[in-house]
Amino acid sequence: MNTHQLDKLALEVEGEVQNVYREIEAKAMVNHARVLEGFHLARVSDYHLKGSTGYGYDDAGREALERVYAHVFGAEAALVRGQIVSGTHAIAITLFGLLRPGDELLAVQGSPYDTLEELIGKRGDAPGSLKDLGVTYKQVELSQQGLLDYAEIGKSLTSKTKVVLVQRSRGYAWRPSLTLNELKKLTSFIKKAAPQALIFVDNCYGELVDTLEPPAVGADIIAGSLIKNPGGGIAPTGGYVVGKRELVEMAANRWTAPGIGAEVGPSLGHQRLLFQGIFLAPHTVAEAIKGAAFAARLFERLGFKVSPGYNEERSDIIQAIALESPERLVAFCRGLQGASPVDAHVLPEPNYMPGYEDDVIMAAGTFVQGASLELTADAPLRAPYSVYLQGGMSKEYVRLGVISAAKAVMQVK
Repeated sequence: MNTHQLDKLALEVEGEVQNVYREIEAKAMVNHARVLEGFHLARVSDYHLKGSTGYGYDDAGREALERVYAHVFGAEAALVRGQIVSGTHAIAITLFGLLRPGDELLAVQGSPYDTLEELIGKRGDAPGSLKDLGVTYKQVELSQQGLLDYAEIGKSLTSKTKVVLVQRSRGYAWRPSLTLNELKKLTSFIKKAAPQALIFVDNCYGELVDTLEPPAVGADIIAGSLIKNPGGGIAPTGGYVVGKRELVEMAANRWTAPGIGAEVGPSLGHQRLLFQGIFLAPHTVAEAIKGAAFAARLFERLGFKVSPGYNEERSDIIQAIALESPERLVAFCRGLQGASPVDAHVLPEPNYMPGYEDDVIMAAGTFVQGASLELTADAPLRAPYSVYLQGGMSKEYVRLGVISAAKAVMQVK
């Protein structure tokens, strides 16, 4: 397919996805109203946008921001801090806060996201892992269809099960992301089978995709990154933990120290960006989902398997495309990088990244390093050589990037 034919196909695809765009916009309106309501309830004022230094005692802006997050996510309390460096870090402080030696952590969707394996102790022998500290780990595999296996989950839940780890996104796996309806069914099942178990959701990539968040359907606590969805594409760093008050406090005690918890932590010069980021997030997440729908339909029309399909229900911003060869995978990432506003001249190469078992290739010409919501693509180099596309601050930018990636892929023999 030549460039002219691909551009013509892209126009056809743009027409095909318009009804999907309207559905996405309707959800964004609901989410934007909830975010705005959170700002009003927290009485956000100009002085809240200023940062603090040093210990960050009595930071009124930080407290207001956390009230906004608690409202947006439908929970009692929130910890939202720039000193949390990633989603993995947010998940780590939560797990270390909730679990004690002799407790059991149960994952119900097979192996969790790659960067959590060493943290848990499933892979490697990192000092200070949960395994090293005496926490046991079990996992239940998904069914052959990539769905939750309730029979095996029921068998695996015991009186020792302290925390059940649930991952909302697909991660680096060819499986459906977990919808909120399915999460509601899962939380109800777990509460009946093991009432003492805490349900912890890795919410990365899923924020504001639907009109509710996991605490509204039974999750006890959730965590994620600010350079993904809730940062709106402008948060320079940070992560969050949201949930029941006593559980958030336990996570905060691991973030700093017992007795100090969430009472310290300067907001520095990025307080305004964190407020503005969550305010913009419903719109920017909607734009990213529109871009994912466009990418899904375009590559489907080009003959590639995609997950989810362009008009399927979504619970995260990730679009998986099975490229079936390492050469196509590299070409896709290079094509996307070439359409980026930053480092467009750079040629991505597969390489080792901390926390990952396989070499990873990543396209991320972003203003904030590695910010997934801006428009990135990455993948481990393993069969079926699927690329995982996420983000896009505007659907127009995603379209330009995806067409550039498609042109590069179609040139591979």
